[in-house]
Amino acid sequence: MIRYLARKTLLYILTFIAAVSVDWAIPRVMPGDPIQGLMARFSVPSNAQQVQGLMSFFTEAFGFDKPLWRQYLGFWQSLIDGDLGPSIAYPGSAVTSLLLHAAPYTLALVVPATILSYVVGNRLGALAARRKVLDNTFIPAAYIFTATPYMFLAIMLVYILAFRINTGLPVSGAYAFSVQPSWTWEFATSFSAHWLLPFLSLFLVQLGGWAIGMRNMIIFELEADYANYLQALGAPTKLVRKYAYRNAVLPQMSGLALALGVVVGGQIVTEVVFGYPGLGQLIFTAINNRDFFLLQGAFLFIIVGVLIANFVVDLLYVVVDPRTRVGIQGS
Repeated sequence: MIRYLARKTLLYILTFIAAVSVDWAIPRVMPGDPIQGLMARFSVPSNAQQVQGLMSFFTEAFGFDKPLWRQYLGFWQSLIDGDLGPSIAYPGSAVTSLLLHAAPYTLALVVPATILSYVVGNRLGALAARRKVLDNTFIPAAYIFTATPYMFLAIMLVYILAFRINTGLPVSGAYAFSVQPSWTWEFATSFSAHWLLPFLSLFLVQLGGWAIGMRNMIIFELEADYANYLQALGAPTKLVRKYAYRNAVLPQMSGLALALGVVVGGQIVTEVVFGYPGLGQLIFTAINNRDFFLLQGAFLFIIVGVLIANFVVDLLYVVVDPRTRVGIQGS
């Protein structure tokens, strides 16, 4: 068991180094100059010499005057020190403080939507695999939800629930302008009302994928040799379905770890539609302003989250799947 954990830990450390290196390189191959973009947002002197001097000042201040290999080593040194650098899109703000402010909103949106869609989708998919009525009604709807882009579903939810039905649900921001973030009932009520529509847009799209995957896996497992053998021995149908579900849920667990990171890609457009102040909104702003440091920091948050989720799933596999424990023991 110790050798297994040590091997997995080493693998994840190497994966982290490679992923963070790619994270550092991606913004630097993007088209556009971040310094010119920064100057375009401010009033600059008309004198060419003064403009050149100002550009040189910003280039040196953000470290872009150094060779790429020194920028790369400096990035790792700053990362070890816990400093993700200054933000170009938000002058005067540190990337770390921006991420710490946005991360709770993203986690409050992504984690419940992903976990709840995983649990509900797997249950409905398992039921659809053995109940024809549910298979003919819910599964077609699941295919529609899965094929629907996040942004389109978000816009449709706003149109139907906020305008056509007039439920009174707010369609922008994370809380009302009249309240401030605090541990009060007033803020919790306002936050929940603003949270509901973005949550539904993420939940419904993921729900269909989990249900379809589980339905197909259950059908495959029920036709496997061990299921036929148990039925031939006269085992209760409930017991056979229980074993089929336990085997079918294993690939879904791997997908859950990846989904926590992948869903952020869909959350970018969802947060833009709803004006939600999370990581997706920061990534969108960083791309528009060529903010290398903010983009690196946001992607770093996603990388760490995906790796931690996958590591936890690897540990859960040892607990859930006895074949993994036997393999660790060398049998």
